[in-house]
Order: sequence, then structure tokens, then C-alpha cells
Amino acid sequence: MLSAVGRTPLVQLDRLFSRNGSSTRFFAKLEGLNPAGSVKDRAATSMVLDAIEKGTIEPGRSVVVESSSGNLGIGLAQACCRFGVRFICVVDPKTTAQNISILRSYGAEIDLVSEAGDAGDYLTARLRRVRELCAQLPHTYWTNQYENVLNARAQESIMREVVGELEQRVDYIFIATGTCGTIRGCGGFIRRNALSTRIVAVDAEGSAIFGTPGRRLIPGHGAAIRPALWHEGIADQVVSVNDQDCVVGCRNLVGAEAILAGGSSGAVVSAVEHLRDEIPDGSTCVLVLPDRGERYLDTIYSDEWVHGNFGEIKHLWKRKAPC
Repeated sequence: MLSAVGRTPLVQLDRLFSRNGSSTRFFAKLEGLNPAGSVKDRAATSMVLDAIEKGTIEPGRSVVVESSSGNLGIGLAQACCRFGVRFICVVDPKTTAQNISILRSYGAEIDLVSEAGDAGDYLTARLRRVRELCAQLPHTYWTNQYENVLNARAQESIMREVVGELEQRVDYIFIATGTCGTIRGCGGFIRRNALSTRIVAVDAEGSAIFGTPGRRLIPGHGAAIRPALWHEGIADQVVSVNDQDCVVGCRNLVGAEAILAGGSSGAVVSAVEHLRDEIPDGSTCVLVLPDRGERYLDTIYSDEWVHGNFGEIKHLWKRKAPC
């Protein structure tokens, strides 16, 4: 199963950003088609395999511990299930019931942090709990997605696959930021190969990565702290989007292209819309869509939930899906 990680489809978006007379082309890298459903499969598989090969993780003896509210935890749960390694995922009240069910289906143990940290966010509380577990339990291994260079290194393959498949210059790549693993990995490949690709970081309003920490409703991108994988100049341009932008982007993506994607994918779509007038005609743009939308059926794709949080915004859908 883990051999199926990567080599995800790259599809052209024919309708979503179409304009009469424009020759600009947009492609989507569908990371949600990885086996466990997200771009984080690449990092999870890489980190676990590397630790097993080095003897840091011993199946049947070691305990992998990680803080995650979703995709990275699910990717680790799949990898640990495959190799017979005990896995404890530290989550918080914002973690969806569906994600917890998926984690448990892979055999993961759930450790719930119920109170926010000193800064008022759950991430710092989750990280503190991870450190406690590592101190209490024998033979623990913390993958530490926010600092592990393998997180970034595993994501280099995304850009390698894009360049290999398009066989032409990529002018822009739009990447949602969280741990900064994807953007750092793709950026490393771009710079080492002297590519002219412009990197656009898509951050959340209320994220500490490129802005000021604040309340965020939709998980999947942004962070309450600036990750260690971040560095100055990691992106050529930054676009910050709000929760409503994520919803509108997701709804427009499925309505125009029949791609059911997650919240961070909606953020990426909205970022392209924000910059559309600045992109020179004839450019080739790639959108990295991190995960699929089934995990957001009770939120982003629920008309009741959307109305309860944002009011009546259906007029912002470009095309309503026929379903």
C-alpha cells in the first residue's frame, strides 16, 4: 500500500478560471488521491520508513507519538498499521469525529487535549502533551512534523513530478502552508534546479506563519506558531485567505471541475482568484490541492453549517454542482 504514495494525478482545470481570450493554463496536483487521502502521506511514510531503517523505530516495541488534528496523523496511522507499530495521536476538541474514527480504524490510540495552551491555542497544548508522553513512556519516537527535515524532503517529489509531467516551464505554484513541509520541499527543488517558478504561499488569516495568531475555524492550513521549517524568503509571495474564502473556493472547485477537495484546497483556489489579474497571460500555474473533501462533508459541504457560520453566501458559488 505504501508504494502507492506519490505520483498523484496532475489535471488541467478547464473551467474554474477560464476567461475569453486567455491562454493561461491551470493545473491541479491531486494530493488527496494518496492512499490515506492527503499530501501528508508523503511525509508520514518517509519519516516512518527512515526511522525503521535506522533502527529508531522497532516494530512491536516502539511507540510513535505525534500531534495532529487530521491528515498527518492519519498518514502516520496508516504507516504504523502497515509495520505493526503502536501509534498515539494527540488531538484536540477541534478534531472532527470523522478524523478520529479514521485514526482508530487504523489502530491509532487517541490522546485528547481538552484545554488550550497558555497562548490560547490548542497546538501548544498538544505539543506539550507529546513531550509528556515521550517522557512517560519507554521506546517512544516523536516524528515532530514541524521540525523534521524529512517532512520537507519528502515533498520535493511533488515538484519533481510536476516538472516531469508538464515538460515545460511552471510559472507559478500555489501551496497552502501549515508545517511548511510542502512549500519548503518544493522550494528546495525549484532553487536547486534553478527554475524560475514563482512560489505563492497560501496562509490562513489568523495564522502565525506569515501573520498574527487569531481565531480560525477551518483546519488544514495555517498554524498557531511559526514552524521551524519556515525560513525567510520561503515564498515569493503570500496570500492570506479567510474561512469564507476556503468554503467558496471548495464549492466553486467542485461546481466547475467536479473535484471534491478539502478546506486548504479551497484556500488555494481562492488565492488564485485573488491574484488572477496579476498573472501574465500565457502563464502556466500549478495548484497543490492537499486533500479530498469527504472529511469536510459536515462542514464546508453542509449548507446548514455554512449558513450558520457565514450567513447566506450561495450567491458566491460560480456554478452550482448538478447534485
